[in-house]
Amino acid sequence: MVDIPIERHTLDNGLRIVLSPDRRAPLVAVNLWYDVGSKHEEPGKTGFAHLFEHMMFQGSANLEKGQHFALINAAGGTLNATTWLDRTNYFETLPSHELELALWLEAERLGSLLPAMTQEKLDNQRDVVKNERRVAVDNQPYGTWDEKLFALLYPETHPYHHPTIGSMEDLSAASLDDVRRFFATYYAPNNAVLTLAGDFEPEAALAMIGRHFGRLAANPSLPPPPDMAIEPIIGRELRETVPDRVELPRVILGHRIPPFGTDAFDALEVAADTLASGRASRLYATLVREQRLAQDVTAFAFPIVGGASTFVLWATARPGVHLEALESALVAELDRLAADGPAAADLERVGNLHGARTAGALERISERADRLGMYACLFDAPERVNHEMERYRAVDAGRVAQAMRASVHDDNRVVVTYVPEAAA
Repeated sequence: MVDIPIERHTLDNGLRIVLSPDRRAPLVAVNLWYDVGSKHEEPGKTGFAHLFEHMMFQGSANLEKGQHFALINAAGGTLNATTWLDRTNYFETLPSHELELALWLEAERLGSLLPAMTQEKLDNQRDVVKNERRVAVDNQPYGTWDEKLFALLYPETHPYHHPTIGSMEDLSAASLDDVRRFFATYYAPNNAVLTLAGDFEPEAALAMIGRHFGRLAANPSLPPPPDMAIEPIIGRELRETVPDRVELPRVILGHRIPPFGTDAFDALEVAADTLASGRASRLYATLVREQRLAQDVTAFAFPIVGGASTFVLWATARPGVHLEALESALVAELDRLAADGPAAADLERVGNLHGARTAGALERISERADRLGMYACLFDAPERVNHEMERYRAVDAGRVAQAMRASVHDDNRVVVTYVPEAAA
């Protein structure tokens, strides 16, 4: 069991605070999770959550464009931000004596971004995001796989149906009033979790946080969470073939599964590792080494919390291999795991791999702050970080087999197949 120290506090304006002191190195990680992601977007206004990740670095009432980066870098720190379906987060790691700089910068843009938001900045960052989509999605081999898969797994009315990066049409149509309204709605202290991990004195850190964030007003009109209800099983198999500029075909399977945080999700995370984590995994041993059908194999469970998550696998065909043979072999391994569960040796192997990965990640204060923020934002339970490994280790063969039989079968399956354009 991990024993990371955790203190929880809440400001009068609703900002949740998680503190985890660790004085082994003179560094501190600052991580701010906002409870807003692409699932909060309205139809016709997709991509706003990700667009705001970019807008948050474009200056505020007391900061010039790009100054946030410049000040953190000058202090010897690093910073970044990410957007996903369930959240957006911003983070810095820097020398511990520069903690107040990071807190001031985060509070400054949360409190005074709107006065500095201009049409020129919006147009500039909209073009940046569009180009990011071209590079990472539209012009990337197999780059549209996740939006193709999610569009079939989740109905059009479900908040996970559309991609986080948004569509070109919606990004083009975004107005300055639209983005101002989005920021005013979701970027509020009572919709955020601030986490510190590393070398700091909790009492002094709380005083700094109160000084910079305590003056910010809550949004008393936060909208209710989006309706994430969905049937746990699709009820049939859905297929799409995608001609693409790829050299080798790839078959991708997706299934609706219980959300991240449930016992069934834990079991399917163990299943995914059994199937495809490392060269001793079942899919690698069977499809890559023995049958020589696949060039590569992947399996994972998406850690998302809204109604249903998804269990994804893919295999890229070796030259000359028929996709039907590859898919049949892939499904046969799924059925075998659902029937028999993993062997004791499988559980020992993936348990050791997961334990090493988790322990290594939590040694980094940046990752520790991020996971504490995640558990606080998604579950209001940062203490879950101390039980990650034991939750995983508690999964036995019977739980894996049961979870596979419940969710990973052909009437709950989406199959997206990429084929070279010349062969389509």
